[in-house]
Amino acid sequence: MVEIERKFLVASNEYLKSFTKQNRVVQGYLSSDPKRTVRVRLKGENGYLTIKGESNESGLSRFEWEREISYTDAENLLNLCEKGVIDKIRYEVIVGIHVYEVDVFTKDNEGLVIAEIELKDENESFEKPIWLGEEVTNDIRYYNSYLSKNPFKKW
Repeated sequence: MVEIERKFLVASNEYLKSFTKQNRVVQGYLSSDPKRTVRVRLKGENGYLTIKGESNESGLSRFEWEREISYTDAENLLNLCEKGVIDKIRYEVIVGIHVYEVDVFTKDNEGLVIAEIELKDENESFEKPIWLGEEVTNDIRYYNSYLSKNPFKKW
């Protein structure tokens, strides 16, 4: 499956007025190599294993394979991950026909808030809510794998 995603900084907390769901997300990386990122995630009461390939030239698309695994397996795999675990609260906000995932980072990345939107096509149009800030899709500093090694608090 190909993932097409755009990332934005969040300029205000207006999204809190319209979120439909929230979950705590804890994730670590078995491999943070940009050519083959392997992520373990706890999201709510579920566990996931995700493999992502390298981004294309535009930085918008890349291969993604994800499978749900047991919560216990994910917890155990987190113990094998590289140093630097990401901890955040994810809010889902419906805007038009799309869902924005707004990640409010905690712990070493506290103060950082990023919104992501997945698209079906790189050229697909989408509504930009007033709380959306600067686009950071191609800025590696905002990739979770980067943040796990270079926390926002140390910038």
